[in-house]
Amino acid sequence: MDQFGYSFKISVGRVVALVLISAFLATGCSSTRLAYRYADWGIVWWVEGFVTLTQAQSQQLNADIESLKKWHCSTELPRYRAWLSSLQRDLVAGNPSPDEVNNLQTQLMTFLPPLLHQITPSAVNLLSSLSDEQVNELAGNMEAKHQEMENEFLVGNAEALADARAERTAKRTEQWLGSLSGKQQRIINDWSENRGGQTRIWLKGRQNWQQALLLALENRNSPDFKATITELINNSEAARGDAYVAMMDNSVKAMTSLIQDLVLASKPSHLDHLGRRASELSGDFKALTCQPSSEVASRALTSN
Repeated sequence: MDQFGYSFKISVGRVVALVLISAFLATGCSSTRLAYRYADWGIVWWVEGFVTLTQAQSQQLNADIESLKKWHCSTELPRYRAWLSSLQRDLVAGNPSPDEVNNLQTQLMTFLPPLLHQITPSAVNLLSSLSDEQVNELAGNMEAKHQEMENEFLVGNAEALADARAERTAKRTEQWLGSLSGKQQRIINDWSENRGGQTRIWLKGRQNWQQALLLALENRNSPDFKATITELINNSEAARGDAYVAMMDNSVKAMTSLIQDLVLASKPSHLDHLGRRASELSGDFKALTCQPSSEVASRALTSN
């Protein structure tokens, strides 16, 4: 895929995962803390952008999000800090080897499954409460978003699309390594040129999953609905298709290779920049408290 981080499931689960992981990857001390503290507002905004919720649905969603954030803060943030500590130790020891980089990436990818498992009940609650009108609204908005993404990622000649993909990747990389060297930019350009066909497969897999969700919603009063949604959230690849599964396997390997090549091509200044970013994020997570968002928000207004 074009992004650092793979497309999460289109549902409340995808939204929660995206916002919380975005908070994890945010830049700047205060922005990381505020993004985490106010993540619920971002989630509600996204959901209501696809489906107009009733007052009762909004209240239940907010309650579910509050519970999720409390669990995530107390259980998952310590895991993030441990991962960042491992990264810092590897950087102190010198330029990380390919095996060390691969191990860190493998650990990072373990953060998503527990989050998806935890949000599944909230997703089932919301999706099972949708009316026929809301399901139709969801279907229409999903189709409109799909067309928008096709226009953004697929329209244009291959060279222009590769350049845009390389620019996005370089921008995200610089958040972690600082200004890239000419060699690192060439590595990204070469990587981007070889990723052209996967975006179309990714979008098709995304559309397949959405169609499976809409089919499940036709039977949302069925006793099997909970099991169906659980499978769609926690094992989405099955609905996305064989081409998507094969593409993702290749994409993960390519991303691992890209990260390793960029790290091996790093100068001491790049690794110093990465170490500082890891230290800043670790400090942010240590400073975050697992209090109700209303209490935390009132303190945030005076402390940030």
